Amino acid sequence: MDVKELYKAAKIEPVLKDPKVAHLVIDQNRVIDTNEVPGLEVESEEMEDGVNVNITVKEGAIISKPVHLCFGMTPKSGVQKIVMRVAAQKGAKTSILSHCIFPNAVNVKHIMDAKINIGEAAEYTYWERHIHSLYGGVEVYPKAIVELEKNARFKTEFELIKGRVGKIDMDYETTCKEGSVLEMTTKVNGSGDDDIKIREVAYLVGEGARGVLASRVAVRENARADIYNKIVATAAYARGHVDCKEIIQGNGVALATPIVEVRHPKAHVTHEAAIGSVDTKQLETLMTRGLSEDEAVELIIDGLLS
Repeated sequence: MDVKELYKAAKIEPVLKDPKVAHLVIDQNRVIDTNEVPGLEVESEEMEDGVNVNITVKEGAIISKPVHLCFGMTPKSGVQKIVMRVAAQKGAKTSILSHCIFPNAVNVKHIMDAKINIGEAAEYTYWERHIHSLYGGVEVYPKAIVELEKNARFKTEFELIKGRVGKIDMDYETTCKEGSVLEMTTKVNGSGDDDIKIREVAYLVGEGARGVLASRVAVRENARADIYNKIVATAAYARGHVDCKEIIQGNGVALATPIVEVRHPKAHVTHEAAIGSVDTKQLETLMTRGLSEDEAVELIIDGLLS
């Protein structure tokens, strides 16, 4: 395995040389490199079938530079399993940039099982960026249970930035306590016979809790997407919104299930879902400016996913 191939694909090698940047690099199920900074503890343990990762952001710690996690595999086949436990303690602030890189995948499984606790008044941002092969040979199974304490903030964004999806089956559940804020965004571009399943559920159980679940998905050729977003509000002044937009081309199939459930008279949750082909007026406008139909479609889809 050449871990430098992972660095090159994600363009992160210069960043990892900075001693002020915390990072953890895992190639398949081996820990390759780690670096900690004051206020942050990263513990990792190799197992026979995966890696245990524990991340703790100490109370009141503010990590100024994003923490880089690199999870990847250079072989064409294999299984990577990451069991992650995250605790951002009271008043802590940090952001995580997670690179999941499978540039040669033909038959690769990436399994993530995470439990995340964001302490009182803590802020935790998690950007997950995937780089896959062009063969659609990756199966991704991310699962997370998230708990936001009083006045905590959690923002997460999943994006496939290169390659075919393959198969993704995402399952996130978040519980939001008093005054906490959740922002969850997923952006996926499917083609070929890609199979996309996204399940995101938020429970607004604390007074004044807020949550947004947003999905932006494009499916072309024979790709399929099944998006399930649900917000349950059970506390006074809880506010939530579900927003799902999907574009289909060719024989693509898109399903959207936005569910809002309100169990308190002073709570309010809204939703919108839109599924359809590329907007004709947008397409015609771009083509009058010299773009071919295919180029115009790509630009519109890029705009949806940006």
